[in-house]
Amino acid sequence: MHNDRVPAPNHRPVRVLVALAATAAVALAGCSSDAGGSTSGSTASSSAPASPSPSPSSTVNVPDGVQLTDEGSKLSFGRTATVIFEPTQNRGSVLQLTVQSVQQGTLADFKGFILDDAYKQKADYYYAKVQVRNVGAGDVGGVPVPLWGVNAANTLLPAVNFTTTFPKCPSKPLPARFAAGAVLNTCLVYLSPNKGSLRAVSYRPSQEFNPVTWSGPIAKPTDQPTDKPTDKPSAKPTAKPTPKKR
Repeated sequence: MHNDRVPAPNHRPVRVLVALAATAAVALAGCSSDAGGSTSGSTASSSAPASPSPSPSSTVNVPDGVQLTDEGSKLSFGRTATVIFEPTQNRGSVLQLTVQSVQQGTLADFKGFILDDAYKQKADYYYAKVQVRNVGAGDVGGVPVPLWGVNAANTLLPAVNFTTTFPKCPSKPLPARFAAGAVLNTCLVYLSPNKGSLRAVSYRPSQEFNPVTWSGPIAKPTDQPTDKPTDKPSAKPTAKPTPKKR
């Protein structure tokens, strides 16, 4: 499947977001003229995290004193899982993954993006704050954080990858070099179609792997500012004081 990007007009800055949910590709494009500036033709795309295949035949060495989290473990937000991660057959390491919290977003957060079809307009958006720590010996940099969203239909939702900063949930992949001892704190955006809820965040590196999942209370969206003035004028004019006669 190919994700087709929306062409960027040449005369103004454009931000594009491409999200992959289930088997459908979604593109959100928008014009931006923020005072802080934006990158012309900047894009954001979503692709499934690399599909490592940790197995009994894995060649990744687990450091002494480090215990792997059992497959199928169900953790609450804030708990840490220790897992083998192999982006390719030639490299891998042991990661500690922590899903710290999840908050629901709103369409208003994507002001400046064009929500030009019902699929995007009817989606719900979720922001997961996560931490990744490399406690193994290998370098696994340059790939997406290997965490998926899971909605009520038990569909895996890959995180959206941005090429420019999304203020509500600044997202970034593992840096080009992510060797032993490296730590990344980031935020992942998940799009759940048809106003779908987010039930969990999952580490599932292969089809055969019984996923490790995190769940817990999901914070409601923060209050959005309105265009209406805070102080409304009185419904009736205030009576003028009657001048005193001398």
